[in-house]
Amino acid sequence: MTVQPEGLSLAAEFPEASREQWQHLVEGVLRKTGVTPAPGTSAEEELATELQDGVRTRPLYTADDPAPDAGYPGFPPFVRGGRPEGAAVSGWDVRQFHEHTGARQAAEAVLTDLENGVTSLWLPLGGAGLPVEALPEVLREVYLDLAPVVLDAGAEFAEAADALLGLYEDRGMPPSSALGNLGADPLGLAARTGRPDALTGQLATAAELAARCHRDHPGLRAITVDALPYHGAGASPAQELGCSLATGVAYLRVLTAAGMPLDAACGQLEFRYAATADQFLTIATLRAARRLWSRVTQACGAAPAARAQLQHAVTSPVMMTRRDPWVNMLRTTVATLAAGLGGADSVTVLPFDNALGMPDDFARRVARNTQSVLIEESHLARVIDPAGGSWYVEQLTDQLSRAAWSWFQEIERAGGQRSALETGLVADRLAAGWERRAADIAHRREPITGVSEFPHLAEEAVSRPERPAAPGGGLPRVSRDEAFEALRARSDAYLAANGSRPRVLLAALGPAAAHTARATFAANLFQAGGIEPVHAPVTDPAAAAEALHGSGAAMACLCSSDQLYAEQAEAVAVSLKAAGVRRLFLAGRPGEREETYRGAGVDTFLFAGCDAVAILSSALDDMGVA
Repeated sequence: MTVQPEGLSLAAEFPEASREQWQHLVEGVLRKTGVTPAPGTSAEEELATELQDGVRTRPLYTADDPAPDAGYPGFPPFVRGGRPEGAAVSGWDVRQFHEHTGARQAAEAVLTDLENGVTSLWLPLGGAGLPVEALPEVLREVYLDLAPVVLDAGAEFAEAADALLGLYEDRGMPPSSALGNLGADPLGLAARTGRPDALTGQLATAAELAARCHRDHPGLRAITVDALPYHGAGASPAQELGCSLATGVAYLRVLTAAGMPLDAACGQLEFRYAATADQFLTIATLRAARRLWSRVTQACGAAPAARAQLQHAVTSPVMMTRRDPWVNMLRTTVATLAAGLGGADSVTVLPFDNALGMPDDFARRVARNTQSVLIEESHLARVIDPAGGSWYVEQLTDQLSRAAWSWFQEIERAGGQRSALETGLVADRLAAGWERRAADIAHRREPITGVSEFPHLAEEAVSRPERPAAPGGGLPRVSRDEAFEALRARSDAYLAANGSRPRVLLAALGPAAAHTARATFAANLFQAGGIEPVHAPVTDPAAAAEALHGSGAAMACLCSSDQLYAEQAEAVAVSLKAAGVRRLFLAGRPGEREETYRGAGVDTFLFAGCDAVAILSSALDDMGVA
């Protein structure tokens, strides 16, 4: 009889590796790149990455990296999920956003979605959305006891709530069968519009709706804590979390002051967060949100079961691009995956053409099918908190929680979320953070595929009908592509006026092996600004001048290796300047020969990390592109 070992060692025949051995190997790799690191931990730190909020990710995590106990799914601190079963029973709630302004069109779209995988509806009413009085027609053929409805009516939330509750009553539905959220969010509305003057009355009305839901409709929540206004203004993940915590606490104060028990008040809130294509950061954000809300409600005295946070994740509108919008399908897929793995209770995928205007039927179909594939075919919902136990994810969750808690405490010291909005604390802090991030985008340290990296100038533009203007006046609405979009718009105007785009000659010196890497880099950079590159192999200064005249370009860029630059760049630069080139670039860092190159006529150097937006903007200026 063979006795089986108690454990299974998968690497028993290999000697145990230490962290010090790994660090020594890292040192060797860094030396090959030209970096001379200090030994040990310092070498490891060379590979660390600085994120927003002071969060720093390292290249290696092990069991020696401590993190707070995440607990079990469905139990405090709810890091691993708000429900013990997670989404494993039937998947998360697939929530589609409907922004049609016509009742008939909206009714048709709602039915199509519900028949094809959508499980709840998110309806904007009033203002730029559907008229409140159109709600009965839009939901006429919807089984409201099966499909939860989430309203988003801005300042008209009370009227929209009355319309929906009246519809339930007209249909004779038992009050307990009503599902969804009435969408009251006075603080979120004030953040969007910059008008806090009506807050006192709106908060009182929201408290009345919450009391009504608690008394008569246990399946309905009255209030949404929407973090999207902050995310849309450029908030970092920690800032988004801190603002949502402060908003949630403000609503708890209002509800309990109106006489509602604390546990019941907690049950009236649903939190809405953005999900981005940074999958690990999104996973950590949702996990940190539940941990932080559990801590807040624990400090308030809520019972353990009441501390769970109901989460609605929405794919980020900030990450969506207007150029090459098809790539948005990939971004929203990764964001949805992250939201599902992060434990969101409901997920909304914005259509890939969302940044262009009103989405069409195809885009909405792709949006809902993205979730269906991930739930039904990829089986993402079959495992509860699959990211749990990852040393990296647990550390990232902890770092993000601490950064968000610090911002939340600052808001509370300033008098709470209402005061922080009125005094401009939130706006100023978000603007400063976005300015830093915009600089990273401009320098292409945060690449945007199809926009700042690998743009496609010849692609036919995608157009959509304009959507009605949303209420504004408060926090700004930013987009990652805005700086490059402005450059591309200038190029489009030039194309329309002249029949061709502004051009730059890529003077490729020497054989392909010498110039291909930098020519490709330069072509990519110029196209990001709407400037068409014309590639021309150059053998001597005379050939360079001839290539310039034949290209129709007013600018030129030298592309080759450092060795060939030292041999040929000066003479070729002089020839191009004499041929009338308006601006001369050199692809590569200037190094020790900068003065020589500039003396020969080189105006600008292109290299990884340069300010691409500033360079491209000034290049368009030089060519007279308005």
